[in-house]
Amino acid sequence: MTKNMGTIDRGLRAVVGIALLIGAFAYDYGAGGWLHWAMIVAGAIFVLTAVIGNCPLYSIFGIRTCQR
Repeated sequence: MTKNMGTIDRGLRAVVGIALLIGAFAYDYGAGGWLHWAMIVAGAIFVLTAVIGNCPLYSIFGIRTCQR
């Protein structure tokens, strides 16, 4: 799996992902409602892609934010 995300992109994704996860667990959104779970899933995906350095959607659309 080749990296297709640059350093800034990875950093921003990590920050947004962590913020989503904190938001999901810090506030009560109807005791496990759809917004709570959507924030957990989105946050986990953002953090995972930031750690791996590869975004599957970038691969599909041919986008690269890193140096070749």
